[in-house]
Amino acid sequence: MPVAGGDLRIRPDVEVANLSDVGCQREGNEDYFLYVEPQADDEFQRRGRLILVADGMGGRNGGDVASRLAAETVRDVFVRAGEADDPRSVLIAGFQAAHRAILDLAAQAPDLRGMGTTCCAAILKRGQMHYAHVGDSRIYLIRGGQAQALTEDHSLVARMVRNGSLSAEEAETHADRNVLTAALGIDSESVAGDFSVEPCQLMPGDVILLCTDGLHGLVSGREMAGAAAGPSLTHACRDLVALAKDRGGPDNITVQLLSIQAVEI
Repeated sequence: MPVAGGDLRIRPDVEVANLSDVGCQREGNEDYFLYVEPQADDEFQRRGRLILVADGMGGRNGGDVASRLAAETVRDVFVRAGEADDPRSVLIAGFQAAHRAILDLAAQAPDLRGMGTTCCAAILKRGQMHYAHVGDSRIYLIRGGQAQALTEDHSLVARMVRNGSLSAEEAETHADRNVLTAALGIDSESVAGDFSVEPCQLMPGDVILLCTDGLHGLVSGREMAGAAAGPSLTHACRDLVALAKDRGGPDNITVQLLSIQAVEI
């Protein structure tokens, strides 16, 4: 079951909302979301806050297990981070640990073999955001009424768009648009994810949006920005999920929104 994770206190410098829905055609929810903000001020100064969304795959037996295991493993690495650990290295270590945990569990349980998950995550600390992703879950920065995707999908059609063999418009309806080229748990020694080299400098009024393809496959960036400008992030989450479901909602739909009220230095 998706959660806002454990050691939680939401300080007044941000607003956070999240929602996950099974969609219109699936029987179970293989998505997972997690938000962690340390209660103790000294821990918060040392670690910042973590926000994450994952979309499991592997069918009824494995998808929900993989997404939850990945999210909780990244969380555990984040919680154990030391004073000298910068956010980017924490995300790299978290993704690597999650990748290995999924592979190890799948090797022990035959009914879980082949499971994997997408994952996108961000650590916000002292006015900066470091982020990471693998697969086709996305992170958007909404600023000045415009939504910018900070991540590029690890998918077959995204690769075809990048090499010029497919247009962005054709990719939206391509038969292989859900075929991933990288995910946590895919049999490989290392994670083929992307990690931000330079942090994103945050400003008051910025909104960070993390979502699975069940949302961004049906809802445009313009519509995301419009919803984020509404009366509250809770309303925005409901409106965005409802919009995806109105358009068929063939997949699970998960969205997390975080609004920057003030930038902590």
